Amino acid sequence: MAIDRTKPVLITGCSTGIGRSTALRLAGSGWKVVATARKPESIADLASAGCQTLALDVTDEASMKTAVDQVESEHGSVGALINNAGYSQSGAVESVPLDEARAQFETNVFGLSRLSQLVLPGMRKAGSGRILNISSMGGKLVIPGGGWYHATKYAVEALSDAMRFEVAPFGVDVVIIEPGAIKTEFGETAVKAMDANDDSGPYTSFNNGMAQATLDAYEKGPLKLLGGEPDDVAKVIEKALKARKPKPRYKVTASAHMFAGTRRLLSDRMWDRFIGAQIPKPGRQA
Repeated sequence: MAIDRTKPVLITGCSTGIGRSTALRLAGSGWKVVATARKPESIADLASAGCQTLALDVTDEASMKTAVDQVESEHGSVGALINNAGYSQSGAVESVPLDEARAQFETNVFGLSRLSQLVLPGMRKAGSGRILNISSMGGKLVIPGGGWYHATKYAVEALSDAMRFEVAPFGVDVVIIEPGAIKTEFGETAVKAMDANDDSGPYTSFNNGMAQATLDAYEKGPLKLLGGEPDDVAKVIEKALKARKPKPRYKVTASAHMFAGTRRLLSDRMWDRFIGAQIPKPGRQA
């Protein structure tokens, strides 16, 4: 059954991009939106759009529990959880410090998982609920230079597939949203993270080349032409909330359909050649 609009929709990562657009779209359509962000001042303006705003840091247990407890005390249970908070830590796998890789998993995977654990008891008691996990086309294919990011999204895909089966008997749906290229700060954020790990090592030229290739792709290349706006994702999220029986997965933007389709058709070696023709390669070291 579709989600009752009188039940709260809890959204993480609403300060920018997909999270902010989703909060604005749903609130404008009459949904009861609880918009959250690590820094509450970054979403203060959403209150005037009809959103309830809360501080929520998906890497902090106390913050997550406090937010869920407040929503449940006011509304009984969370009607839908949209796990949107996430970021990209780019760079060759060997060049990214493990502390930074762990930090990305804390946000993209463990925060998503723990918040789901916190809302599920209330959803089970209510006999209904919906969890939407924002994955990526990067959860279905890998582009070198983004290995750690892709690893988090592959994990989101696997966890979502398991949860979908496990919680269905309790009236809870789990849905995966797979955006392609979206015109947000994502590309610039990924590039900054790459630049921060430039240590003049064996991957310096590769990381620098990938940083430039990423910016070019988002600003004037194919991802700009085949990408979309944050509200394109928000529209699909609302569609998944309104559906009586939502699909397990929703792809968003032409780039998601095109690249995922191409990956399915190509063998691993063919994919390597396809990608290798478009990105710089690490140089051999003496």
